[in-house]
Amino acid sequence: MKAWIPHPDGRRLLGEIPPGVTVEVLEDPSRLPSAPAGVRFWVPPFLSGPDAGALLTELPDVEVVQLLSAGADAWVGRVPAGVTLCDARGVHDSATAEWVVTAILAALRGFAPLARAQARREWAYDEVAPTDELAGKRVLIVGAGSIGAAVRARLAPFEVTFTLVARTPRPADGVHGVAELPTLLPEADVVVLLVPLTDRTQGLVDERFLAAMPDGALLVNAARGPVARTSALVAELSSGRLRAALDVTDPEPLPADHPLWELPNVLLTPHVAGSVRGLLPRAYRLVGEQLRRFAGGEELANRVVDGY
Repeated sequence: MKAWIPHPDGRRLLGEIPPGVTVEVLEDPSRLPSAPAGVRFWVPPFLSGPDAGALLTELPDVEVVQLLSAGADAWVGRVPAGVTLCDARGVHDSATAEWVVTAILAALRGFAPLARAQARREWAYDEVAPTDELAGKRVLIVGAGSIGAAVRARLAPFEVTFTLVARTPRPADGVHGVAELPTLLPEADVVVLLVPLTDRTQGLVDERFLAAMPDGALLVNAARGPVARTSALVAELSSGRLRAALDVTDPEPLPADHPLWELPNVLLTPHVAGSVRGLLPRAYRLVGEQLRRFAGGEELANRVVDGY
């Protein structure tokens, strides 16, 4: 049995390779390391999309596609019947949670205008002071999975209050359902988006969603760009009523002439929340565990099921 991985360092990071498994590195899809026959376990590159998925048609024996990303939206519905799709849930929790906390603090404390002032060599005290603060804020986390739990743990010392929302309400855990958002949004100072991109969540943040947020509230998108309707974002943010910190956009990359670049109440980063130096060791630890499970005939973790 062959397993293809995208990084040369992955071999040493996988840990013990099961007997009978040959691990090969596929960095360039145009230069296959060997004949595709016999590849039963494939790890596409991080943040790869439909183009990488086209390789599936050339892998006649593939049984498992193990992603390095927590999101599987680019792959759902594109994997052939009989092939198991697994995501990297848990791998990106700490990095994404750190980005969320950083983005919230940077937005509330005015770091973006201060950075612009630094580039102009201007002492901009009067431009931003006094800034807002995180202490005492009401934080609404939309997406109460493992990343949501990591965000909550890291924000807890800042003396904030939390409301958690998931697709399905879990009253015993204090988790509300998405249907309750219209009554929850008006009470939130900070709204953090951490949901996967699905048919249900695409366009979730629309005109009504944004209109329900109170004046001065901050929207933080660490999910996927299409979770928010871009036209609605531009219209609401252009008014200056709300603020936003966005690691993802729709389209992505954001064109240079897009109006979001120019808005002073928007903090933009280029989809880097999960891109940290510790990513590969964590990711390949999961890949190694999955490969050993598969070779041993055990149930795989992080299976992406219908409905996602």
